[in-house]
Amino acid sequence: MKKSSQSFLFDLLATPSPTGFEAPGQRKWLKHIAQFADSTESDTYGTAWATINGSAKDAPTVMLESHADEIGYIVKYITDDGFLHIDLVGGSDAATGRGRRIDIFGDKGTVRGVIGNTAIHLRKDLGNEKAPKIHELYVDVGATSKKEVEELGIRVGVPAVYIDGPEMLGKNLVMGRALDNRVGGFIIAEVMRKLAEGKKKPKANIVAVNAVQEEIGGYGAKMATHRISPDVAVVLDVTHATDTPGIPKEIHGSVTLGGGPSISHGTCNHPEVVKRLMQVAEESQVTLQHESSSRYSGTDTDQIYHIKNGIPSGLISLPLRYMHSVVETAHIKDIEKTIELLYQFVLSVEPKDEFKVRLLD
Repeated sequence: MKKSSQSFLFDLLATPSPTGFEAPGQRKWLKHIAQFADSTESDTYGTAWATINGSAKDAPTVMLESHADEIGYIVKYITDDGFLHIDLVGGSDAATGRGRRIDIFGDKGTVRGVIGNTAIHLRKDLGNEKAPKIHELYVDVGATSKKEVEELGIRVGVPAVYIDGPEMLGKNLVMGRALDNRVGGFIIAEVMRKLAEGKKKPKANIVAVNAVQEEIGGYGAKMATHRISPDVAVVLDVTHATDTPGIPKEIHGSVTLGGGPSISHGTCNHPEVVKRLMQVAEESQVTLQHESSSRYSGTDTDQIYHIKNGIPSGLISLPLRYMHSVVETAHIKDIEKTIELLYQFVLSVEPKDEFKVRLLD
């Protein structure tokens, strides 16, 4: 990975952008990707996209989509003695919250807080202790009254995230919060960079979309897809690497960190898009891992494929350990292989391509 690319990745990962408050990360992403695009745009709720125009007459439109938002917290209630109670933003894991530092994004700027952790000496019945529920967590910002909290610019409705930023783990692993799915935005930006700098130009129009609100239902992707109306879409998200102790593969499947990107089969995944992705992977010597989708994918693909008359869609996932934690971990080689797969896929799409299930010969 180029040093400049890694610097952008780490900057993007470090920029807090919880669901509903994605603007800081979106501004950085859009400014960065604009240098590789023919045009950029954003919509009412902050989903952003960049376009490279295809060289072919009647060029089809290929959409590469990832989501920009991360999990976090939001202030729910302020006690008279200056403690905050919080609620979940997206799928935050309250069980990992106690004793962690957070940044709260108040009206007067960022305020550091700590999620309280009653000392083990003072907790009763430790043998039967359960993970805390979200309403049992409280935040200490060093205030002694509700008035002091309000003077800091903190009110009900301001968001917060853990402070943990990205770093390397060993030689090949990237670790930190918000890899789900800020790394996806990085990957599609890298695809656009390769297209802009490469000698071979795409015949199709390529639209890279970084969507908001995936963690609460994929609404940003839905709005953007309706507006862009692509001919084919590939969604990039993360998936669970199941190669750590205690994960039963007969339940969760087998996905290995460093084993390459994972391709999903079933439900929202169009068989012809999947076929093309597999063909491109083989030709590009990108090793694929495989996952099944029995009812829904749990990604933005679920909100994209049925827009208008149907958008032929495929899901490519980056293996990730420890999802929805502050130590989410991905392999550099998986990131690079995913970039190459998507790059070669978009180059493969031509005006004559029709991603359609054929029922008659």
